[in-house]
Order: sequence, then C-alpha cells, then structure tokens
Amino acid sequence: MAIPDCFSIRACWVAGLICLALTSPAPALASDFLQPLETSTAAGSAEPRLSRGADGTLVLSWLEPAGKATRLRYSRLDGAGWSKPATVAEGDNWFVNWADFPSVVPISDSLWAAHWLSKRPGGVYAYDVSVSLSRDGGKSWGAPVTPHRDGTATEHGFVSLFPWQDGVGMVWLDGRNTTAAGSDHAHAAGGGMTLRSAVMLADGSLSAETEMDDLVCDCCQTGVALGSDGPIAVYRNRTDGEIRDIYLARSAGGQWQEEIAVANDGWEIAGCPVNGPAIAAAGDRVAVAWFTMARDLPKVRFAWSHDAGRSFGPALDIDQDSPMGRVGVTLLANGSAAVSWLDSDEQKKGAIKVRIISPDNVPGEEYVIAPSATTRPAGFPQIAADGNNLLMAWTDASGDDTRVRSARIILSP
Repeated sequence: MAIPDCFSIRACWVAGLICLALTSPAPALASDFLQPLETSTAAGSAEPRLSRGADGTLVLSWLEPAGKATRLRYSRLDGAGWSKPATVAEGDNWFVNWADFPSVVPISDSLWAAHWLSKRPGGVYAYDVSVSLSRDGGKSWGAPVTPHRDGTATEHGFVSLFPWQDGVGMVWLDGRNTTAAGSDHAHAAGGGMTLRSAVMLADGSLSAETEMDDLVCDCCQTGVALGSDGPIAVYRNRTDGEIRDIYLARSAGGQWQEEIAVANDGWEIAGCPVNGPAIAAAGDRVAVAWFTMARDLPKVRFAWSHDAGRSFGPALDIDQDSPMGRVGVTLLANGSAAVSWLDSDEQKKGAIKVRIISPDNVPGEEYVIAPSATTRPAGFPQIAADGNNLLMAWTDASGDDTRVRSARIILSP
C-alpha cells in the first residue's frame, strides 16, 4: 500500500536551513498580553523544541545552518530571557525533517541528553538516532551513541527523551521490521513501524531495550511525561484495519504496561497524517491533546486522566472549525492545562492558537498568539508552562528564510 504522506514528508528537506544573508523581522504578535523573547537564533533556524528539567530548568533547542552542515543549538531560560546560545553538535550527514525534530533535555542538574538524526548508507530514507550526553549540565557533550542496535538501513526517529531508571529513557519509532530497507513503501513489503524504548546510563551504556508496540503510525511524533507511577508515553497507533487513534502506555515498576486508547475516535486513514499527540503530567493528573480527522472532520481534542493515565474522561473538542493540528500541551501551576495548535482559515492563512482548559474540563478563552504559515517549514509550535503564564516557541516561515521566535504569554497578574 502506498504511504504518500510519509513519503512526501521524508523527502522534504527543510528549505529554511539554507544559510541566507537576509534576515526577517519578527511577526506581529496578536495582543499586548504577549512579550517577545529574543532568541538570538540565526537566519535559517527551525525545528524548535521546549524541554523542562526536573529542577525547573527550561531549555529551547533548534537547528540552524553551519555552512554545508547543520548544528543543534540551545539556550536556557535565564531570568527574563534566553541565554547566549550554545552548540551541542554539528554534522554534514544529518537527516533534517520539518516534522521529526531534535531535542536537548535536562535529565537532572548535571546529566543532560540531546538527540538528532544521522543518515546511514543503504537507502534514501535510512537514518539512525544519535544521542549525546552531557555530565556537566550542558557545558560539554560526549560522542553520540545509537540507542537501537538492529543495524538495519531503515527509519528510526520521532524520539522522546526523559528521566528513567537513573539514566535517560528513550522512546522512538523504529523501522527495523520493514524489509524494503529505506523504502518509502516499505510497509507494503514487510512488517510495520514499531514503537521501542531503551535506557542509557550516564556512562553511555544501554539497557532495557523493549518493543512497546509492534504496529504504530509511521511518522507521528511521540510524547512522554512523568506521572506518579513513572513515565507515560503517547503515540499514534495503527491497526490492521488502518485505524490510527491515540494510544498511551504507562510504565510501572520499570516495565511498560499494556497500551490503552486515549479516545476511540475511529480515524481510518491509509497514510500517516504526520500529526502526533502531546502529553503533560503532574502526579496523578495527566493531560493529552491530539488531532484527528475521523469522519473527515478535523478536530483538536483534549482529555484528562486523574489516575496517572489508567483511564481518561470524555474527550473535549478544543477546535473543530479548521485546525491543522500540530498540538502541544502543558500544565499550569493552578491545575489548568494549556493546549496549543496551528489553525488555518478558508484563505489558507494560519495562526498559532492557545486555549486554557480548567481542571474540571471546561474550555476557557481562545488566544491567538501569532500569524503563521501553514506550510511544512512552519513546523510544530512549542509550549511550556511558566508558573501560571506560558512560554511559546515557533518557526517563523513568513519571510525568505525561516527563524525561530519565542514569546511569553501573560495569563495571570
């Protein structure tokens, strides 16, 4: 069976990662409750990700061009703004894709982890996950390690990094069961994409590699949050009948439990929608947001769990007018959740939006954050809590080059 969406996504290099001399002005923000935050990102920067450490450290990472190479950079939130950028690594053999973006994650005060994707011989779409560790809080970085040891020239990506078992937990999509190595139509010839996990200790050693699900959607982002019992992973599942709804797997006692559906939307689609879920957790409270087009009706949806992901309440429709998805979610200090997504109107004009959901599942005001392109280089807006306020980062694709932007959203006095 053809997987046209996955093929086109993986074939699309981020055009904005070409180094240009021109710079573009920051786009107009939607209201005076937004405070722009200078990111010191270069022309051509793209693919931002916000990550928060257990100690509250907030890190913004992104990719930017370095001549013919690509570099992974990051800043940490320091007082009122982002710190001077630092570089984790750079290379001229990286697999750069608008939907499968890297990360820099503070695991503890001293142990940090970063990941990116590296091409390998054997196929146009053959690439591996590369993970580098820092043992001094991001000041220096070790040689990269590949967490999957199958050695196949297939696709590996859509990674989530998180603290686990005194080291770095990793969840990723793994194409080792596909037989037409590196092919965009590999799933027609052999097995499907799988969801796998592993643990990397501070010395770089690997353990606990596990297959979590033997058939999942091919190119949707994964997400992991830490609940009261341990890590909770969300992803887009795939059934033999091509139903691709959002599933969740909990870890208890260091072992992944049987996965459950967050909601039975019943979205039947023969290709990957490239639109993964997002998750946030605090103790027993878990919030999940996602996109669906079940029955050809585009929706951004949200659901609460109050028992650490064992079960979920009724799903709430956040936006059912013309959303494109690309969701994010975070928990505020007052117990509410904030959901972000990319919207578009009939004229294909896009906007980044945020909506606050109360702890008892009542949707609040919808905020328009900034105008946005709706093309692939616009990527996936990022959201994180800052007490009862919010931080956002996104790729501005409105000019001749892309550039990562950021802002603080003031929701409380």
